[in-house]
Amino acid sequence: QVQLVESGGGLVQAGGSLRLSCAASGRTFSNYGMDWFRQAPGKEREFVAAISWSGGRTYYADSVKGRFTISRDNTKNTVFLQMNSLKYEDTAVYYCAASRLYSSDQLATSYHAMDYWGKGTLVTVSS
Repeated sequence: QVQLVESGGGLVQAGGSLRLSCAASGRTFSNYGMDWFRQAPGKEREFVAAISWSGGRTYYADSVKGRFTISRDNTKNTVFLQMNSLKYEDTAVYYCAASRLYSSDQLATSYHAMDYWGKGTLVTVSS
């Protein structure tokens, strides 16, 4: 089992920044690819960003590319999402997710590929 706890959400004005954190406990964190997803009111959960075990590969949804940065610290079992130039449409509950992968540079971006989920943290961007 891997337990994931997100933090760092809150209310921010459009154009502002937030940094989300996801603390993992349980099984070996470094064997898992880590992702961020988000779910806006009335919409389906959507992929935001992914990072490989090693941290050497990342991948982003087109909607956040160039504004968001995913990173991880395997010594602290933590993954981060730095969100800059926030827009009203970024308002959502943000979820951290982990997928068991077998290669240090592998990524997973599908909702169905995730093995564990956090409970989410709310990000509200005011226009």
